Amino acid sequence: MNTLIGMQTSAQINLNKRYSWQDKAIKCALSLMAGLVLVSCGGGSSSGGSTVVSGGDVIPPKETQVNGPAWFGLGRNAQHDAISGIATQPLNRILWKTGVDLAPQYSAAGYLFYHYGSPVITAKNTVILPVKFEAADTYRFEARSGSTGAQIWSVPSDYIMPTHRWTPSYNLTLTSNNRVYAPGAGGKLYYRDDADSATATTQTTVFYGDAKYTAAKAALDAAVFINTPVTADAQNNIYFGFVANAGNPAGVSSGFARITADGKATWVAVAGMTEDASIVKPATNSAPAVSADQKTLYVVVNADAATGIRQAGYLLALDSATLAVKGKVRLMDPQEKAAAFVSDDSTASPTIGPDGDVYIGVLETTASAHNQRGWMLHFNADLSQTKLPGSFGWDDTASIVPSSMLPSYKGISPYLIMVKYNNYARSGTGDSKNRIAILDPNTSQKDSVSEQQVMTEVLTILGATPDPNWPGGVYEWCINTAAVDPFTRSILVNSEDGYLYRWDLATNTLSERIRLTSGLGESYTPTAIGADGAVYAINNAVLFAVGK
Repeated sequence: MNTLIGMQTSAQINLNKRYSWQDKAIKCALSLMAGLVLVSCGGGSSSGGSTVVSGGDVIPPKETQVNGPAWFGLGRNAQHDAISGIATQPLNRILWKTGVDLAPQYSAAGYLFYHYGSPVITAKNTVILPVKFEAADTYRFEARSGSTGAQIWSVPSDYIMPTHRWTPSYNLTLTSNNRVYAPGAGGKLYYRDDADSATATTQTTVFYGDAKYTAAKAALDAAVFINTPVTADAQNNIYFGFVANAGNPAGVSSGFARITADGKATWVAVAGMTEDASIVKPATNSAPAVSADQKTLYVVVNADAATGIRQAGYLLALDSATLAVKGKVRLMDPQEKAAAFVSDDSTASPTIGPDGDVYIGVLETTASAHNQRGWMLHFNADLSQTKLPGSFGWDDTASIVPSSMLPSYKGISPYLIMVKYNNYARSGTGDSKNRIAILDPNTSQKDSVSEQQVMTEVLTILGATPDPNWPGGVYEWCINTAAVDPFTRSILVNSEDGYLYRWDLATNTLSERIRLTSGLGESYTPTAIGADGAVYAINNAVLFAVGK
């Protein structure tokens, strides 16, 4: 959703307004009356029960053994490239589904301003997901069979959210040695070795020391808050950002932490990293990224929203071993030539291209000056060179698209990027003709919204469903990271119209779609690919597993 809607206050609404059809016959009849062509008229059981598909057949889910590519966290890996390691299954039916929020809190207008974390998926196809299970922001993390949706294990978390407006995401990460991490209170992390095992022991680690935490647990739980997703590198080191109240018993200041696989931890404070006194903390929701050579950690830092200013920010390149600053760049609006807005309502995280270039989404300096689209800023690896921007960056993490996926592409770039390309009518000047786009990061064209030179649009495609609130417009695309499938030359994207789509890049068509819900306005959501090629998407507080 765009930033203007976010000013609504939160309130519980009647559960009958949760936009889900429970009766299959009604769902199918209404769909046919509306002229909708559904891939499936059925849904799966949240507990792994039988699945009803078109024609009334009942197909019991079967447990299958899988050994495939893992999905480690937001955007799949530490570069956030979101490229699948396996061909995705056809979007024939909902295999199973389960809630990621068992007590959703809708705004008075019926919107859902909760960011939901990405599932992580092991090579053996165990799907591990964060679950908010009360009206309050109370979480657990649980493992389910990717084949059937049956629960394997579940662990409660005492995690406490940092100060926020839109609710931040609660994120997990999986390491290459199959350890799963989940945030807890006070800067603590839970972890389980052998994430597939129902009998593994849950342990904890604290980056500033277990003894300090134990000695002042209540005070530290109320003073130190993990505020970014956790990212794991190829050596099983993990990185995350945290905010800390002044005067806390551990003596830590808002910053970034690194924990090795054997538990050795270091941390650095944001204050002093940029020589800008207003920059005091990690940007909430922005996941650290690691270069392909594992030597550089990219993080986003910003000003405190409590100051009442639109938050300015920097992109930093840190030494991944020492966390020392190697490079920095102030994030600037390329049109207004002023500090861009690095909002804590966004989940935009750095993406690292195969050539080492770095992409990060921001909002424009002046509200609605670019139709609330923001910009996809683009830098070289050491951040010494600002490159061509893309014409959309709000709440978006770019996905990497090998240029070989587009038969029609005749340029010289070895890879392209995929982004949302919404054009918000609520900004006052947009037309609500919301698209998704493949952009060439190395060639330019004039921006359709401003006078700025931006990345060339290689392919774009308009959303499929008219939005009755904006005549002539279509529903917003609803992704903060899309999943890229080079095997089928397609991209998997979720929409606020309630459908999951396959964008076929060879034909530039939305070649498959399946209805997940009847749709609603919500914070943007991640997509993921299972080790068996099943596609995972979140819509209206529910995780759906979709496949053949």
